[in-house]
Amino acid sequence: MLLLSASRIHTLDRRQPFTDALLISEGKILDWGDPERLRRDYPRARSEHLEKAVILPGLTDAHLHLRHYALSLQKVACETPTLAACLERIRQRAARTPPGTWILGHGWNQNLWPDLPAGGWPDADMLEAAAEGRPAYLTAKSLHAGWANRAALRAAGITASTPEPQGGRIGRDSRGQPDGILFEAAMGLMEAALPAPTSEDIVRAVQEAQTRLWALGLTGLHDFDRRESFIALQTLHQRGDLRLRVLKNLPVEMLDEVLAVGLRSGFGDDVLRIGGIKAFADGALGPRTAAMFAPYEGEAENRGLALLDAEEIYEFGRKAVRGGLALTIHAIGDRANHEVLEAYQRLRTLEREAVPPLSTRGPLRHRIEHVQVLHPADVSRLGELGVVASMQPIHALSDMETADRYWGERARLSYAWRTQVEAGARLAFGSDAPVESPNPFWGLHAALTRRRPDGYPEDGWYPAERLTLWEALHAYTTGPAWAAGMEDRLGQLRPGFLADLIVLEQDPFALPPDALRGLHPRRVMVGGEWVWAA
Repeated sequence: MLLLSASRIHTLDRRQPFTDALLISEGKILDWGDPERLRRDYPRARSEHLEKAVILPGLTDAHLHLRHYALSLQKVACETPTLAACLERIRQRAARTPPGTWILGHGWNQNLWPDLPAGGWPDADMLEAAAEGRPAYLTAKSLHAGWANRAALRAAGITASTPEPQGGRIGRDSRGQPDGILFEAAMGLMEAALPAPTSEDIVRAVQEAQTRLWALGLTGLHDFDRRESFIALQTLHQRGDLRLRVLKNLPVEMLDEVLAVGLRSGFGDDVLRIGGIKAFADGALGPRTAAMFAPYEGEAENRGLALLDAEEIYEFGRKAVRGGLALTIHAIGDRANHEVLEAYQRLRTLEREAVPPLSTRGPLRHRIEHVQVLHPADVSRLGELGVVASMQPIHALSDMETADRYWGERARLSYAWRTQVEAGARLAFGSDAPVESPNPFWGLHAALTRRRPDGYPEDGWYPAERLTLWEALHAYTTGPAWAAGMEDRLGQLRPGFLADLIVLEQDPFALPPDALRGLHPRRVMVGGEWVWAA
């Protein structure tokens, strides 16, 4: 039994936002309040006072690709200010890579490279020269495009005669030859040729990533990777080594198998539990494959890639809902979000009319992942339908110029967190790592300022969409807890709740918003045990 006190404890409970001490027993908060009273009532408790420290609930990343993130820590970091800098990193890796061995990288964003023409793309020959003949494949920051060199294209068997895969596109030059850029489902052609990590490789990578995530202040995450990630998480959990709380979402391609074994949203325990069924309604802004009602600015024929419409979502959605499974659907463009909302409206009717009820906890916790731009007619619908707005504030800083360039006036309703709060939607914030850094303090800074680290734009990009710190913290705590069906025991520091918390040296409520990016935890506790210290 531990009596923990500090200079300030933020509970995030609206009725009692501060307390002086927490009494922790068997992984939960047993009591709170005045330290002297707690010492009298619990004389056998061990006391620990954290001088000049501030305690907050542990933070949760509500959208993270755990296997991809863990393995990306071993890849070439391609988020560089120029194309030349990216290619130089590949040359440096090639110099210490045996011939014939793959070079893998992640993070490039052609929209931000000034040494490419506007709207242009890198190509296979550039990467071939940098990799000096070794097969090289680099995933884009968005994870919706890939860049391969000639050796990699040969290894994957991608030629001029390779047909376009459904839901994807192979970039081609004027002669019809593959140019090295693969969009959406076409990336699968390359991924099938990559050297596959073993199950134990993934387990080790995830365990190492867990420590990195603790160091950022994260005590939980919602994972959107596939079967291999789920296997690694189960392995770590069985070994007693999983000390992050994980909501595991499962791909729609596995829906029949999931239903066959009777898995339902919420099945599991407080460490690892089932979330929803994940599907993709469209692509992304970076490669301009997000599905839009109107064409992209300057691209009269391009409305993106619509991967699902409302009818298709409803068809698999009603199977999932009848089996007690929520849906969690990726939608970025205004058309994609509209199609998802149309399907959710029909599914809500199905849920209301079902006898007996499909869920003992009320409506299923359906989500939209990203919600990056909405049509004005759809702004209020997430709140009305009780759909979680799973959003990533740091995306706005990376995407603002691209959104302005290709969405024009439509960008007013992009990354619109304030609009969603006022429309009654519940926010759950994440990072989409490895698309962005999983550092939640960078996300908090983005949510409060809508300014890049360099201070641009001075007043913030569409500043009316900024949030308060209180609102943004709830989007990293109580919002993800509600989305996971754990709102009765996670996301706040009060009696009956899990003892997941972080210790800071500075109070974020006493700092200017720009200082939030520099915050780092001093210690991290999960389930009443210290798991990390600086």
